[in-house]
Amino acid sequence: MTQPADIRHTALTLAAAGVPVLPLSRGKRPFGNCPACENSTCGDRPHMKAAGPCQCPHPCHAWAAATTNPAVLTSAAWAPAWQHAAAVAYHPAGAGLTVVDLDDPDAVTWAREKLPATRTVPTGRGEHWIYRGTMRSANKARPGVDIKSAMVYARWLGPGTGTMTDLPPAVHALTAKEETTPAPGGPGVVSSPRERATWDRTVATGCRHTERYVLTGLERGLAMVRTRTESGAGSKAYGVASFLATQHANCPGPCGLDTLGRQIVEAAVSVGVPEPYAQRAVTRGLASTTRRAT
Repeated sequence: MTQPADIRHTALTLAAAGVPVLPLSRGKRPFGNCPACENSTCGDRPHMKAAGPCQCPHPCHAWAAATTNPAVLTSAAWAPAWQHAAAVAYHPAGAGLTVVDLDDPDAVTWAREKLPATRTVPTGRGEHWIYRGTMRSANKARPGVDIKSAMVYARWLGPGTGTMTDLPPAVHALTAKEETTPAPGGPGVVSSPRERATWDRTVATGCRHTERYVLTGLERGLAMVRTRTESGAGSKAYGVASFLATQHANCPGPCGLDTLGRQIVEAAVSVGVPEPYAQRAVTRGLASTTRRAT
């Protein structure tokens, strides 16, 4: 049996390579939340589906606790979990990856026929096919096939074999039906992309700041979101939205914060954050400051 010290060493090695990790219990599940985080009473972490302010030092909230920070991984707060850990898990999207989890031999056969070859890792019942790129996760995308990327964890089973390739359209297509929204007037028609949001004085007639001041702060915030290409873009989007809301707290309004918010969402989506998640994070960020501006 792998000893806890070996498990933590594996975790630290992965973290040093840029792979966010967390410990798994003997039931191959994340450790339970601490009392302060039970039932989401903490408000959840900023980069979760329901983005919130939680900064718990313990490995709470499953995949959302995954980190590459060695100071966190070796902290006293994480020590009990490592002591009882049975395996290491990682957050695929946080490492810029997608795992196609093939749960049985039939699924493996399907993948060999339909998907381009990539790095593969054997599992107890099938294989993990690992691609470079991120997308929305989905259980039962087809019989015996789960997609693990954003906002989930995958168990680390070794480096695998083969050359990792880019995430192909065929994998995106497994969830495309659920991700598109039929336009009014007929089934199967995907609505047109929305017009790009742009902030200017026409949407901020009650803002007390100069246009240059607002746009400079916005561009700096968008740049910070766009640099988070591997992990943390959703959390950064929440932080940028919260900061901008604070800047307008004393404005008579309107300040066009909804337009600023849409631009932050667009920046987060551009680096792989699922749009519904980005929208929730930004909405929570804009609402985090009591203000008169709208």
